[in-house]
Amino acid sequence: MRTAMHTENAPLTGLGAIVTGAGRGIGRSIALALAQGGAYVALASRTVEELEQVRDEIAALAGRAVCIPADVGDEAQVKQLVSRAVEQLGRLDIVVNNAGVGAFGPLELASTEQWDHVMAVNARGTFLMCREAIPHLRQHHPSYIVNISSVVGVKGYANQTLYSASKHAMMGMSKALARELQPDGIRVHAICPGAVDTGLGGDARPDLERAGMISPQDVADAVLFLVTRRGNAVIDQIDIRRASSTPWQ
Repeated sequence: MRTAMHTENAPLTGLGAIVTGAGRGIGRSIALALAQGGAYVALASRTVEELEQVRDEIAALAGRAVCIPADVGDEAQVKQLVSRAVEQLGRLDIVVNNAGVGAFGPLELASTEQWDHVMAVNARGTFLMCREAIPHLRQHHPSYIVNISSVVGVKGYANQTLYSASKHAMMGMSKALARELQPDGIRVHAICPGAVDTGLGGDARPDLERAGMISPQDVADAVLFLVTRRGNAVIDQIDIRRASSTPWQ
């Protein structure tokens, strides 16, 4: 059971954060963790009702959050999301690109529409969010971009070609941006979990028992670790796999 948040001495007090895909699963857990750490969190996804539930959950625990519905694959909506978030939060220090979709099955059966949708959310969405957020992140040192990728961002699985391609694109952006933005004091991290106990995780790996999957909270804990640690060492990538798995499952 979660207890009330005590943000006055929390490590993220006074910082502003955007979490995409914040209405459920990993995004919800990340938003709660950042609010627990004291951040003022802008919750973004396409489903208003889910965002409002997370906002109310955070408020009930004495945290702060605001709902900004947006489709991260839409350029105009991303521009509005970042603009509104900065206006309401007062500043922007952390961006978590968590919004993601998948399409699973043999490549020969995939439609062009499925390809476009997966790439629009997972790859184009990450690109748009980073591009629009960087000028605001540059104003505060250190600041953070955390991209929630996947094991399939570094490895391929059968029947996950579209999803894997989109996550490989996210990893390429993460690696390049980590070097590009280092002089500006912006730290770029990628987290690559294996099968997580979410709806998307279940769709991707229907062969796995849900009880053996990674918890969304495990991913949220990794995000909180990255944005609260200090020092000169930069962690480019965190890999998270199931305790009961062979490597990278």
